[in-house]
Amino acid sequence: MQDPLFHVALDQLPESQDSGYVIVDAHGMVVSWNRGAEQLLGRSADELGGLRAADLLHTPSDAARIVARCTAEPETSLGRTMLRREDGGPVAVMLWAHRLTPVAGERYWLLRGTDAEAVNQEDLGRALLQGLFTESPFVIDVFDTDLRFLAHNRTQRFRPGQSIGRTMREVTPLSHVDIDALEARQRHVLATGEALIATEVHGRSADDPEHDRVWSETIMPLRGRNGEVVGLAHAVANVTERARARERLALVNAASVSIGSTLDVLTTAQELTDALVPRLADYAYVNLLEPVFGGEEPAAGPPAGTVPLRRAATSSIPEGPAGPVIARGEIDTFTSGPGPLMPRILAGGEPLLLTGEELIAEITPIDPRRAAMIRETGVHSLLMVPMSARGAVLGAAVFTRFQHPEPFERDDILLAQEVVARAAVCIDNASRYTRERTTALALQRSLLPQRLPVLGSAETLGRYLPERGRAELGGAWFDVIPLSGARVAFVVGDVGSHGLHAAVTVGRLRTAVRTLADLDLSPEELLTRLDDHVHRSSDEGGDQDEDAAQGDGLAQGAAGTMCLYAVFDPVSRRCVMARAAHPDHPPPALLSVDGRVGFPDLPGGPPLGLGTDPFETGEVTLTDGDVLVLYTGRRTAAGDGHATRDRGDFRTALSDPPLPVSPGLGDLCEAVKQRLAPGGDAALLMARVHGLCPDRHVTWELEATPEVVGRARALVAAQLAAWGLEELGFSTELIVSELVTNAIRYGNPPIRLRLIRDRSLICEVSDGSSTSPHVRRALETDEGGRGLYLVAQVARIWGTRYHARGKTIWAEQPLPAGP
Repeated sequence: MQDPLFHVALDQLPESQDSGYVIVDAHGMVVSWNRGAEQLLGRSADELGGLRAADLLHTPSDAARIVARCTAEPETSLGRTMLRREDGGPVAVMLWAHRLTPVAGERYWLLRGTDAEAVNQEDLGRALLQGLFTESPFVIDVFDTDLRFLAHNRTQRFRPGQSIGRTMREVTPLSHVDIDALEARQRHVLATGEALIATEVHGRSADDPEHDRVWSETIMPLRGRNGEVVGLAHAVANVTERARARERLALVNAASVSIGSTLDVLTTAQELTDALVPRLADYAYVNLLEPVFGGEEPAAGPPAGTVPLRRAATSSIPEGPAGPVIARGEIDTFTSGPGPLMPRILAGGEPLLLTGEELIAEITPIDPRRAAMIRETGVHSLLMVPMSARGAVLGAAVFTRFQHPEPFERDDILLAQEVVARAAVCIDNASRYTRERTTALALQRSLLPQRLPVLGSAETLGRYLPERGRAELGGAWFDVIPLSGARVAFVVGDVGSHGLHAAVTVGRLRTAVRTLADLDLSPEELLTRLDDHVHRSSDEGGDQDEDAAQGDGLAQGAAGTMCLYAVFDPVSRRCVMARAAHPDHPPPALLSVDGRVGFPDLPGGPPLGLGTDPFETGEVTLTDGDVLVLYTGRRTAAGDGHATRDRGDFRTALSDPPLPVSPGLGDLCEAVKQRLAPGGDAALLMARVHGLCPDRHVTWELEATPEVVGRARALVAAQLAAWGLEELGFSTELIVSELVTNAIRYGNPPIRLRLIRDRSLICEVSDGSSTSPHVRRALETDEGGRGLYLVAQVARIWGTRYHARGKTIWAEQPLPAGP
């Protein structure tokens, strides 16, 4: 039974499922309790009546501690204590003791126990609210459904009573925050009940209206007991530095992708300025040292003294200068004059940051007009960053701000240095590539004819087509070789590889072809001997060790060479051709004067050094004005990984649409080049042929009798008079007399004499014998043996060529100077 003295008082205490009250007398007996104690301990009123307080403890040893504390202090917290429920199980409570002193003077104690878990939750809730509203780094606001302030943590943002009950629009200047966008986001959360997490908001704060800021805003719905949205909670954090760091990282990544897309110095410099304007600067330009600008090797280390720098690239926002102050390629005056600033930066190797006034003071003595433009534009911050790579200074990049309100800061300098360093490597790579490609092309051109011969029988034009984006030497070549009898040989070839070995092979093969051509060999005979030469070189190289074999360019690179050799005779207008090539190599083409495109039926032969089949010739008769096109073809990668030739592309380039034949050979060659597919390097040779007019050559059939020598001299004298070449009469009669005499004495019929007036005077005597004459020095007692010696002294050049049935001995004399 409860003591009626305390029963009424305990009934006035608040009921709680988590808290209970009991009163204990001086003897430790429970004399009164409330319903909360019954619920907390799981005991009925009958079970509590008459119990000792120690019986309620789960651990009896706690009794002595509790008694000592209660005796010593009138009010005390006994901390976490384990009580025993009716079923014997423990229940953790937070226990407080309060001493009671009734009028009678007997002491009692009021013990209050609260469920420890409930106390922890209450404390956490209180700590959470305190942290959010007093210690949180976030700005936290609470709004009702009418978007009015209900609470906020950082009250110092507003004066007391300024915000509560008012909207954000009413308390925040519109110039700082986009209020319309904010209210739209708030209404979206109210309508959907879905939170907007970490929305980035850009604006300016009221305490710093000059600088842009970035905030991360989270808007969460607040719900009532029935689940409806009754308000909004805002959590806002200033993430300006984080956003700027992210933007800088994104800028570095974007610049790394965009800079260096080509191996061109000026394009790379332009990509640098385009990447940083307007994201970092309002105006930017790049100046390069003259050697770098021209693709030459820069000197190692910083430049000494004043050095000229040329403008390589410029970028500006639309509000910037209407045009570049200094055009691309011009020398920047900022780099010259007394105490120039940029050379000092290049020598020091460190970036420099100047204010607008410091910049104007530096540049006014050098270029007052430019200083006035800087002041008029409103430049307030300038950053100069030296550009160097692999120990050599290349130039400098300059960035200015006049539209950005903030000047350059430390992080901007680091960003600019990072991007400029990457661009410097790309510019150095482009410069090195330019130098290597220029050197390679110069060497390649030195292996090709420096100037094609001027011929009366053909107008020729050759082009070497290098592979795009490749600095290596190629293996394609072409040549035009004058032959005896006003004939001309056209040659194209390709060793099928790249590099120095390919260049060496080209030089050797071209020399070999010219040497064999001087022997006046037929096309198939020339290719046969050239093939033998390649075979022998390969056999010799195969017996050497690896290093020696690699040094033998011909042995390593000539096998598999494609070569086409054609000989055009302007007298007969016949062109005889032979080729050593794979079937996929483009065939020779013929552009007729009437616009038709033909491909002569030319028997194929194996590439040089790869077969034993004989070479065969094909023959075609040409008309004056026809264009013969010889093309090696480009190597292109096939789907199976093997290299193929653009045979079909060559046919299409010549016929679809039809090419005009009437323009100059240069225009025609350029038109074909534009149509040819890209790929490996190739050689293209065009020849517009012209036959000799009948009045420029004459042929006589002679009898094999000694008396015919005098008649031959008379015929020649008459023809020279008709051509107006009487001054060549004596030497020509001497040559004819000796050659005809030799043909009669040592040769076989038929004997034929031909006189050709081309760019020189050519005298030919043919007979049916293959006996090879040779020059010798006759003794004083010899009656003969001086004929060819005299011919060699009179003629500029002479020689012998063989044909199927006999030979021809020829001699050339230069025409006399005249109109």
